[in-house]
Amino acid sequence: MTSPGLDGAQPDPRGTGVSRLVAGKGDAPLSCLKVGSQSDPNKVAGALAGTIREQGKAEMQTIGAGALNQAIKSIAIARGFLAPAGIDLVCFPAFVDVDIDGSERTAIRLFVMPR
Repeated sequence: MTSPGLDGAQPDPRGTGVSRLVAGKGDAPLSCLKVGSQSDPNKVAGALAGTIREQGKAEMQTIGAGALNQAIKSIAIARGFLAPAGIDLVCFPAFVDVDIDGSERTAIRLFVMPR
């Protein structure tokens, strides 16, 4: 599975520091939160909780151990944000190939949804 690289990334207008990859024309209109090793887990958790509330599910994309660590922390924090509304989250990981500046890299995409 190949997904868009950095050229398809859009900055989050809410100022969370999390980039979003927006699915192409033939895909469902679900945005993908790109998480890096320097991403603030609290801000990512807020973006994740908002996406879950708005769309009912979310995708997060990471490349590297540090980025994956921040994404997992964000999911744990988002669970706390959504718990008062009775929403519990589950996460399914998958490997995906992404094109970044003409170079193919392997990323981990996390599919997050209510239990």
